[in-house]
Amino acid sequence: MSKVCTIAWVYGTVQGVGFRYSTQREALQLGLRGYAKNMDDGSVEVVACGEAEKVEKLIAWLKAGGPRSARVEKVLTEPHQPGQEYADFGIRY
Repeated sequence: MSKVCTIAWVYGTVQGVGFRYSTQREALQLGLRGYAKNMDDGSVEVVACGEAEKVEKLIAWLKAGGPRSARVEKVLTEPHQPGQEYADFGIRY
């Protein structure tokens, strides 16, 4: 199993709707590490590290719209080389 890290930026109505908490719950169920963080431009940044297939599942979940209360317009992703190891999947402020 190959380990990867991906960084994603999720745009749309994704702040103030429980998006980071739902993303955290999904990521922890998949056994991923990283974080979800609200950005100043109204998007949410998600860093997901773990088995490639599970990271892909989380990205697919994000692209499918995340939690019901969110309205995802687009998701941009790219490979990521974090400067640190993440202990779990957290929420950043």
